[in-house]
Amino acid sequence: MNKTHMPSTPLISIILGFICLLMMSNAYSLPQAANVPGGIAIIKLDAELDNPPQAVYKKHPVTVVKHNNAWHALVGLKLATKMGEHFVVSQGKRYPFTVTAKDYPEQHIKLKTRKHIDLSAENLTRHKGEKKQANAVFKVFDTQLTPDLEMIKPVVGPYSSPFGLKRFFNGEPRKPHSGLDIAAPTGTPIHAPTSGKVVLTGNFFFNGNVVYMDHGQGIISMFCHLSKIDVKAGDVLKKGAVLGKVGATGRVTGPHLHWSVSLNNARIDPLLLLKGETLQP
Repeated sequence: MNKTHMPSTPLISIILGFICLLMMSNAYSLPQAANVPGGIAIIKLDAELDNPPQAVYKKHPVTVVKHNNAWHALVGLKLATKMGEHFVVSQGKRYPFTVTAKDYPEQHIKLKTRKHIDLSAENLTRHKGEKKQANAVFKVFDTQLTPDLEMIKPVVGPYSSPFGLKRFFNGEPRKPHSGLDIAAPTGTPIHAPTSGKVVLTGNFFFNGNVVYMDHGQGIISMFCHLSKIDVKAGDVLKKGAVLGKVGATGRVTGPHLHWSVSLNNARIDPLLLLKGETLQP
C-alpha cells in the first residue's frame, strides 16, 4: 500500500506562517485616490516591509497600510483644503503631492419649520455640547485597531445626496454636505461597512439618533438619523453586522441614512472606500 507522506508539524507551521505573511502583505486593498478637497491622497512610502512606518500630515498621524509589498500613507483631505503642493513626512523624509480643485454642485433644501435653522439658546447650547463630543471622537487615532479599507455599502438603497454638495436650507447657505445620503424606508437595517468598535451613540439635535464607529488609525464612521440604535459604546462589530435602523430623526426631510467617513479628522467622500463605485465628476 502506498503511503502519503505529510510534512512534519513544525514544517507545516512554517509553511502556514509564510502563507500568512504573503496574505498580509497584500491583504488590505487601497481606496480610490482623489487629490481633491474631500478626497484621499495615497502616497507610497520608502520603508522596510518588516517595520511599519509612521507618517504625519500637518503634524497629525495618518493611516499607513501595507499593499502589494509596500507601505502607503492615506491622507484625508478636508473640503477646506487649499489647492497646491502638500506633503507627508515619514521617517524624516518629505513626500510631496498636489491637491487640485473640484467644483461640487449645489443643493437647495426646503424645511417645514425653522427649528433647525434659527436655533434657540437652549438648542444652541445642546448642539455645541454634542459637537464637542463628536470632535473628540474624530480626533482619536487608535493604533490597536487595524482598518479594513474595502468597505461595503451600509444600507440597500439609492444615493439621494452625494458628498460635498454646497447646501442651502430655505435659501440660506450652510456648511457643505460632509457625508453620503442613502435613501431607504424607515426600519431598513444599517450594516457596519467594515469592522470596528462603537465609540459613541446618542440622540443629537441635527443628526438625530447617531452611532460612531472607530475602524482604526483615524478612520471613523458616523451614521445619522436612525430610527433605532441596536448597539452601545464598547461593542466590537464585524463587517456587515447590524448597528441600527434607518429613520428620519434630527434635521431631515424624509427617512434616509447619512453616512460620514472621517480620515485623520477630515471628512472624505465615502464612495472612495466602496469598491466598484464611481465618483461624481
